[in-house]
Amino acid sequence: MGLFSSVDSYLGVDIGSSGIKVVELKKEGRGAKLVSYGFSENSKIKPGLMDDVSYAAQLLNKVCNDAGIHNKAAVAALPTYAVFSSILSLSNVANKDMASAVHWEAKKVIPLPLEEMILDWKVIEEPEKKDNKNIKVLLTGAPKTLVKKYVEIFKVAQMNLLSLETETFSLIRSLMGHDKSTVMIVEIGDSTSDITIADNGIPSFSRSVEVGGLTITQEISEKGSMELEMAEQFKYDLGISSIKNEDATIPKVIEDVISPVVNEIKYAINLYQNKDNKKVEKIILSGGGALLVNLSNYLSKVLDIKVIIGDPWDRISYQEELKPLLGEVGPKLAVAAGLALRSIY
Repeated sequence: MGLFSSVDSYLGVDIGSSGIKVVELKKEGRGAKLVSYGFSENSKIKPGLMDDVSYAAQLLNKVCNDAGIHNKAAVAALPTYAVFSSILSLSNVANKDMASAVHWEAKKVIPLPLEEMILDWKVIEEPEKKDNKNIKVLLTGAPKTLVKKYVEIFKVAQMNLLSLETETFSLIRSLMGHDKSTVMIVEIGDSTSDITIADNGIPSFSRSVEVGGLTITQEISEKGSMELEMAEQFKYDLGISSIKNEDATIPKVIEDVISPVVNEIKYAINLYQNKDNKKVEKIILSGGGALLVNLSNYLSKVLDIKVIIGDPWDRISYQEELKPLLGEVGPKLAVAAGLALRSIY
């Protein structure tokens, strides 16, 4: 959807397993303003999008063209489930030796050969006292084969891939902003649900479950004897109607399908709180599945914790008449919005 033309804009591209989402922002004063956004219709796209570079590039161009986006320079996100991350604690390491120390520790925590990975790291906590030499480092590693696919997609699409980052960082940027409390983000995507606990704006715990929006659509299709596209629309309509009806109940078919996600959330909260002695203060839902009928209220009751639907537009200005529509599409565009915000905040 093109809103108005822009010169100096920032484009975030989220390529999922069966869909593409884009958000274009521009800097306005000290903040960000929405230029345009767009996304592909998941129900009409074959799974395994990343396995077909030519098709993915063609779809990316179509989504951008349909949205009136002419910016050819973008930041993209690597899926959380495909990226390894760990917090390292290094002792008595001089700055000049930091890279080799991180590489050495990476061998201990990354289960794949390092020659098959692209590593990135940054210091997240300096020692409080000069005699305390413990330094905490956030390490991330992505398979070279995956990174190569992203590079190829943008090359075929004749777009400039400026940078890649993990979806988790994009979500923290768009949904948490400067919130330093301990928060769990649950991203319900097409094929997976990614669970991240962020403390002080840093992801410290991540897990993934192979249950997503497509899993739910397939179950609705099977139980309701309807085509996938019709089941997807039925699921979407249920979710949108529940926004205005807080008393709506979650259908049994959806409750059964998401039970592995609920169990994983419970496990993650207990494991994190017992290990780090910190309480998860709230859960933020994101991804297309965040708008499943009455999901936030259902999880609040089951988990006895505050659960909200994430709003990626909270720090972005936009035309007031777009508010209802942006509220409906916001959760699925949270990653793309976070990517576009990267160069603004």
